[in-house]
Amino acid sequence: MSDNGFFDRFGGKYVAEVLRRPLDELEVAFKKAMADPVFLDEFRTIQRDYIGRETPLYFAPTATRILGGAKIYIKLEGLANTGAHKINNAIGQCLLAKYMGKKRIIAETGAGQHGLATAAACAKLGLDCTVYMGEVDVRRQQPNVASMEMYGAKVHAVTSGSRTLKDAVNEAMRDWAANPDTTHYVLGSALGPAPFPDIVREFQSVIGREVEAQCAERGIKPTALIACCGGGSNSIGFFAPFIDKKEPRLIAVEAGGIGPGVGENASRMTGNASREGIMQGYKSRFLLDEDGQALPTRSISAGLDYCGIGPQLAALGMSGRVEFTSALDSEALDALKFFARNEGILFAMESSHAGAEAIKLAPKLSKDDVIIVNMSGRGDKDVFITSPVFRRKEWLEFLHAEIDRLESDKDVHE
Repeated sequence: MSDNGFFDRFGGKYVAEVLRRPLDELEVAFKKAMADPVFLDEFRTIQRDYIGRETPLYFAPTATRILGGAKIYIKLEGLANTGAHKINNAIGQCLLAKYMGKKRIIAETGAGQHGLATAAACAKLGLDCTVYMGEVDVRRQQPNVASMEMYGAKVHAVTSGSRTLKDAVNEAMRDWAANPDTTHYVLGSALGPAPFPDIVREFQSVIGREVEAQCAERGIKPTALIACCGGGSNSIGFFAPFIDKKEPRLIAVEAGGIGPGVGENASRMTGNASREGIMQGYKSRFLLDEDGQALPTRSISAGLDYCGIGPQLAALGMSGRVEFTSALDSEALDALKFFARNEGILFAMESSHAGAEAIKLAPKLSKDDVIIVNMSGRGDKDVFITSPVFRRKEWLEFLHAEIDRLESDKDVHE
């Protein structure tokens, strides 16, 4: 847990007075819920029967053989309901909001998986749902937008700023500030003002606790855990039970984008434009210019292009407990294809960054070593991103055919 909202010098609650009361109220309610047998029993039942926990820990024999060196295991969070780890936190916060008497939920989303998970959780629990999503992300994540709307959520395309996740967070915070009595903001990553980093880590730590138990059951001693890292919800949840131990190595993989230049990546810990700063209610490391303004980011994965990182991960990176690296867009695409072709597992573009690091690391280790990769989500959602890369001609033909079909249907209905 944080020390009064801080992890070393990172974290805090840097918000306008109007948000202090709902944040304090949330912190009290969260601590009460974590000690409430009724809440915990309902939550665990939902985890089992609705999310589908526990998720498998899969040994990847072909990848292990091809790469040589360490054995590779994959934590299949993509098999959770809604296709990613995001449901762990979304259902926890929505249930908490219901216990608090809130009837309306708002959320921000980048890749769309958090928005999708929140929309699904609200549909299950009977809560009104509004999702803020950058206009750029709306365009490249249409399958998730369609699914959110199918669950009954209202999706607002944010047209300000860079029109990505940072701007979606800003809009969600404004909404919450205007409607604190009826509304709960389900923040999707382990960042933002306290107590959100503690809440999200706690709800996502089920990933790491399952891995720990699954390893003990099979007699596996992992050498390294690898997770992609944007804001950090899947990585901090994956790492949580191991943070205070000396082993295994904890490796977080940021978005290397197309290169090291400003605006070419989203590397907050390894990039050359990273600075400490305060933004969106918390202190951490961000990609900032000399005036403290957020710099543009770039990543093929919509879920990794946020300009900041969760405060606990920032502290763990500075202390050396978590090792930070990055993967280029091209390396993530290669990893996506590698695991799809050799293991029949379709990684999300975000998770493919972790897969890319496993491909680099495994041959450097011995056959007695074990790498566990957190496949935080499935790649189904990325069809609009990957199809133009892997099958551009066929994708263009499909889109043109769909336009012609829709135009024909329009003429018929008119």
